[in-house]
Amino acid sequence: MEKLTHQEIESKLKDVPNWRLENEMIVRDWSFRDFNEAMKFINQIASLAEKHNHHPELFNVYNKVTVRFSTHDVNGLTQRDFNIAREIDNL
Repeated sequence: MEKLTHQEIESKLKDVPNWRLENEMIVRDWSFRDFNEAMKFINQIASLAEKHNHHPELFNVYNKVTVRFSTHDVNGLTQRDFNIAREIDNL
C-alpha cells in the first residue's frame, strides 16, 4: 500500500467529514451517554480492526472515545485508513 500525498489526503478527508488530520493521522472523537456505551463502541471498533488487520490508537475517558488511524508500515496515511474510517462511521 502506498503512502498518500498531502493533496490526496485532503481530498479523501471530504469523504469522511467527521475525521480530521492530526500529526499524519486521521482522528475522530465521540461522546456517549456513559462509560458502558463508550466501551460497547470500542469493542465494535476492535472487532472491525481485527477483521481488517488494521488497528487504531484508541483512547477512552469515561464516556469519551478518540480513535486515530495511520498505516505504520508506510509511516503515514493510506487508502486503508480511509476505508476503515468510513466503516467506523457506519457503526
